[in-house]
Amino acid sequence: MRERKIPLNLNCGLDLIGEVLYGKWKIRLLWFISQGHLRPSELQRKIPEATRRVLNMQLKELEDHELICRKIYPVLPPKVEYSLTDFGKTLIPIIAELGNWGDKNEDRLRQVIAKTLKSDS
Repeated sequence: MRERKIPLNLNCGLDLIGEVLYGKWKIRLLWFISQGHLRPSELQRKIPEATRRVLNMQLKELEDHELICRKIYPVLPPKVEYSLTDFGKTLIPIIAELGNWGDKNEDRLRQVIAKTLKSDS
């Protein structure tokens, strides 16, 4: 487990949601899992730019925060599937709305990101 350099601050809802959803792939993982029960290899194919190790860490954190549950089937080779908990399902409309906002503002967001990347160079 990583040691925190900055003390945890949970003073408001935004702090809480940031703590739960902080991680590059967590929102995408929740979205893909909401589309059906998915195995780790399927999630890896949907997010090929993420390493298996990072996906496993973020899946574990989502499970620890009770947004997803993991089911292990007693077969050989072992089979694992992830699904949303009822609590996790409450996030899907919010994630969908964020995605809609991103789609509606795609051109502007791409311009802003490109400008930011140029200034970092």
